[in-house]
Amino acid sequence: MRWRASICCVRLFLFWIAIIGASVSVWRPQRQVIVWAKQNRPTKNGSPVVAATGSSAGYSGSAACAHCHSEIYSNFSRTRMGGSITPVSAESLKGLPLPGSIYSAALDRHFDAFEKNGQLYQSEYQIGADGKEIFRNTQPVEWIIGAGANGFGGLSRRGNFLFEAPASYYQKIQHWDLSPGYESKDLGFNRPVLAGCISCHSGRPRPLSQTTGEFAPVPFEQTAIGCENCHGPGAAHIRAMRNPASAHGGSEIVNPSRLSADLENNICMSCHEAGDSRVLRPGKTYQDFRPGTPLDETVSILMVPRKRTDSDSDHVQHYYEMSMSQCFRSSAGQLRCATCHDPHVQPTAAEAPGWFNQKCMECHASHTCKESLDVRRKTAPADNCIRCHMPQRNVPETAHTSLTNHRIVAREGEPWPDAAFQQTTPALPDLVHVDRIPGNADDLPPTTLLEAYREISERKPEYLAPYRKLLDDLEQHGPEDASVQLALGRRDLQLSNAQTAIEHFQHTLQLNPHQPEAYGYLSEALQQRGRIQEAIAASEKGVAMDPFDPLLRRALIDQLIAAQQYAKATEAMESYLKDFPEDSLVRQMLAIAKQ
Repeated sequence: MRWRASICCVRLFLFWIAIIGASVSVWRPQRQVIVWAKQNRPTKNGSPVVAATGSSAGYSGSAACAHCHSEIYSNFSRTRMGGSITPVSAESLKGLPLPGSIYSAALDRHFDAFEKNGQLYQSEYQIGADGKEIFRNTQPVEWIIGAGANGFGGLSRRGNFLFEAPASYYQKIQHWDLSPGYESKDLGFNRPVLAGCISCHSGRPRPLSQTTGEFAPVPFEQTAIGCENCHGPGAAHIRAMRNPASAHGGSEIVNPSRLSADLENNICMSCHEAGDSRVLRPGKTYQDFRPGTPLDETVSILMVPRKRTDSDSDHVQHYYEMSMSQCFRSSAGQLRCATCHDPHVQPTAAEAPGWFNQKCMECHASHTCKESLDVRRKTAPADNCIRCHMPQRNVPETAHTSLTNHRIVAREGEPWPDAAFQQTTPALPDLVHVDRIPGNADDLPPTTLLEAYREISERKPEYLAPYRKLLDDLEQHGPEDASVQLALGRRDLQLSNAQTAIEHFQHTLQLNPHQPEAYGYLSEALQQRGRIQEAIAASEKGVAMDPFDPLLRRALIDQLIAAQQYAKATEAMESYLKDFPEDSLVRQMLAIAKQ
């Protein structure tokens, strides 16, 4: 389920930034989603607080910047960031290799991508032994993800909810294949795009919830990544430029090059550093981060300490890899992402070797290279620094994909520096706080640390013990927090203490009523206590908030059957299959119900 998804789902969606039983207990299976982390958002009158957008937050959009910075705007628009997401149009469809088809033997599913009347569509369908279609689900794809360097993906919309499309095009194989995360699970058109990921991949998204994939009717104020993602809100700067007498020395806009190295790198880290867990600070949303402020004030990035036996991983750990390089350490931390990358310009594949060679030569002399000139000239392209020192490596988490090793090794197989194994602190002995503000102690809010332990423990069971210990402490000292109450309820439900679980889930919903997952857990606990009508009511409230969560919908079907409300159960199954036709079990249940 989306609130229990593993961090691997984080990395799978962050990849696009680089390229582009029928009965209880239905809450035990894990629903794969695109999510970084969850923290309860304050509410007003029972509704989620939405981050300020548009002019109310001082944002103007990149087009407003183009009036004075036309050349920069034009160059940036041609970069991968500037083309990170594109609304589907007749023009944008010209660059897509259509039609495309996929068959997954593992899933026994067919997938098609095709254009019709200027609109992009994808279909998922299954063929029976008799050669006839068992089901077909066709959805329009409204946005294209990726600028095409490594591939294209897509977003579909159902109501006000956004989902990843199941098929993607990969340049490496020049063919369509399953989108990241779909290789072993039939997720259909049911993998929600949450605020944590889309905030990095778009200019200005408008999520109505941090945890369900629900967006405003117009989900983006600006689609692709734009000027204000790195420079901050531009409205005050534009007003100051129109009326210079009101200017305050240029303080109305953020110039990253004038920031400290840490603050400038924080801008890049906000999207290019996954860690093992990214957790929002209490009361924050992903839209709250502002360039020029410490990233850790909005989201904390935490990693499991490295062991000398660990293998290398370049999957969206660009800052961390760079920070472990000899170049970074020799510069006393003054090497910046922008030392080598100009965010406004994207060199072509042919230009990149010369571009980055020039960057290397700003600190190094060509004659100091230990490799002979003859050998260097035989590389393709010739004498290419990054080919040897920042080699491309395949990404096992994502098929058909390679990323650049940002550790800038002197030679292949170079061991990690000792500093990589000395990064914990007495205050945080079991995690590395990657974006800790320099000079500050590791004073993470307990709820932030609790969520980090929970996420990491799903992949590394040794973190269950500190998670449980911290949860026990918070039960005594921090009970008036919705995230703590939800965790306590989950704990008691796992221990079969359904009555105390009910009390915690009810307390959760008193503190933050807009939590469909809490209604889902509450319905399970109520059903375990035999309070079936109350369980149905709780499920109905959860479904109303998140109508495209199949686990919530199936829980409701199960409870209606348990309550012998067969007509309503049949109606619920028919409605469910309209949204999730790929579910063979519910199809079988409906066929039996209609006999």
